[in-house]
Amino acid sequence: NFLGGAGYACRYLYDHLDKDTDPLSADNILMIMTGPMLGSTIPGSGKFAICAKSPYTGIWGESNCGGFLAPEIKKAGIDGIIITGASDKPVYLEITENGAEIKDGSDLWGKDIFETSKLLKEQSGSNLTRVAAIGQAGENLIKYAMIGSEEKAAGRTGMGAVMGSKKLKAITIRGKKRSFEAADPEALKAAVAKALENVEIAGLTNVVGNLGTAGGLDMYNMFGELPIKYWTQGSWEKSWNISGATASEKIHTGSFPCFACPIGCTKRAVVKEGEYKTDGEVAAPEYETIVSFGSLILNDNLGSLVKANELCNAYGIDTISAGSTIAFIYYLFNNGKITSQDIDGLEPKWGDEKPMLELIKKIALKEGIGALLAEGSDAVGKKFDISQDEIATVYGMEVPYHDLRSNFGMAVAYGIGTPRGPCHCSCDMFNILQGIPLEEYGINYMDKYKDDEDMAICSALAQDLRSLTGSMIMCEFSNPLPSIVAEMTQAVTGLKFTVEDMKIYGERIYMLKRLFNLKMGLTAAADRLPQILLNPLEDGGSAGKSPNFQQLKEAFYKYRTFDLETGKPSAEKLKSLGLDTL
Repeated sequence: NFLGGAGYACRYLYDHLDKDTDPLSADNILMIMTGPMLGSTIPGSGKFAICAKSPYTGIWGESNCGGFLAPEIKKAGIDGIIITGASDKPVYLEITENGAEIKDGSDLWGKDIFETSKLLKEQSGSNLTRVAAIGQAGENLIKYAMIGSEEKAAGRTGMGAVMGSKKLKAITIRGKKRSFEAADPEALKAAVAKALENVEIAGLTNVVGNLGTAGGLDMYNMFGELPIKYWTQGSWEKSWNISGATASEKIHTGSFPCFACPIGCTKRAVVKEGEYKTDGEVAAPEYETIVSFGSLILNDNLGSLVKANELCNAYGIDTISAGSTIAFIYYLFNNGKITSQDIDGLEPKWGDEKPMLELIKKIALKEGIGALLAEGSDAVGKKFDISQDEIATVYGMEVPYHDLRSNFGMAVAYGIGTPRGPCHCSCDMFNILQGIPLEEYGINYMDKYKDDEDMAICSALAQDLRSLTGSMIMCEFSNPLPSIVAEMTQAVTGLKFTVEDMKIYGERIYMLKRLFNLKMGLTAAADRLPQILLNPLEDGGSAGKSPNFQQLKEAFYKYRTFDLETGKPSAEKLKSLGLDTL
């Protein structure tokens, strides 16, 4: 009923966690799950999901990660890992096709993710051993700490802090089994060929494949979609300096694709000169990271963005939450709401990257003002008595970086019922309305400035679709026609699977996550947006635009059958999805 990945994890965790479960206690459960597509050549199927109750939001915690750890899980002969309890000393978990063993990790504690991964690979005797690890941020229980694996990151909702609370420094996996068998190999081969053709001709593949995920940054600036100066400015003449095109010309050295990926959006980089010169190749910053430490504070120094990315990847910090919290400090300082004395003598003036880099270190190590910033933007706002309407968070988590005033579907993605909190992956309307062909799923192209029932329903269907692909698991950059996805699923599982089945599975998994959040104490009042995201901008491609959020919320609730007071779905809806016993 829930396929695998995040859907399977949520069904398990729903039965074992409740409102009183402390996310940073031994009672929380951490699950690492793969999907049924993994091990095949289905494009974008090489990811895994990491799920638990989030220490950052107190509700559904989910992050996913690419690279090569997911197929290694399958090669070890398993589909997932369930981690319960907690150790009283640092440990790491070693998994092979012969079983699992908990080993002493005392010598790893205090090391960053890169050092940890290097040591564990050396100890295993094979560079093909795959590692997922936390850095100092996870050890220090920073609530938005991430988990790093093979230079990829499971960034959002604080899963690194959950590992840290269990004193689990890392997981190593090395397998030799070939455990993938399709029910109908010939049908799968034919369907994959069609899927690859779909993916390879897509405009998105061309942009992010050649330029990385920041390939559209200068276009976003033109449309008013690029968040600038902590959400208060609609256009920025220096955006080109940090765009994917500029990065491709000046620092990119090649791609680092995930398993079964024909796109290769992840880039590697070298900064050859200047104060941010790198020691050889490093991971290039992704779009969200570039905005976090770039346009959000008016910083156009590309080398400093590479450095910020390196620091976050080493310490194990989610770049969206860290960057947005730091940008909030810039906003408060430049608007006279805090002083240098409030923030360890720093003077974070717009465009100056140095305080930003210093604050990343302070956050990871909880030094000085960093201890406050490690709690996130809402904690900063509470400390300095700032209105919630000036803080770019929903459900207590910082919103990602596609301005909803440029695409009203993102108002749903950020503010209405997206299970893990504001998310550009779980409801990627900014992508979908650029022309991803999803009419078979009921998602039709429309004016991106609509804030009516059509937009609410389209956004809800996008949430369902990404709930489905997050359980299969398939990357949201890989978008074969839904009918081809159904063909591949049927060929893999042997179960009859149509586009209509996809829609039912997607909605069921979405609603399950909603039920999980309601069980954790979420109410309809939490589905809101801060005013700073709704204030019409004076310049840029979306100047003067802002959605009618209440109208969108009411239309969304009506379609979902959510009660306007409690946020709960109707009994009839739950029964139709087979969730009436929960």
